[in-house]
Amino acid sequence: MTDLTSTQAYWLGHLFHASSRQLALSEYAEEQGLELASLLAWEQRLEVQGVPVPPRHRPLRFVAVEVVR
Repeated sequence: MTDLTSTQAYWLGHLFHASSRQLALSEYAEEQGLELASLLAWEQRLEVQGVPVPPRHRPLRFVAVEVVR
């Protein structure tokens, strides 16, 4: 991998920070005052450029519950 540009490093840093804090990208973008679309676009752009990006935190949409009668 080649050296990152300052712009690539900036967005990759945000992606790593969101992942390490286990925040959904939408939540992280809102907290940091970033446009979600920009964060998602840079995630995809970095992947296409061969830059390893951290896994996204995906909160559970459904939670299993047990009903006791």
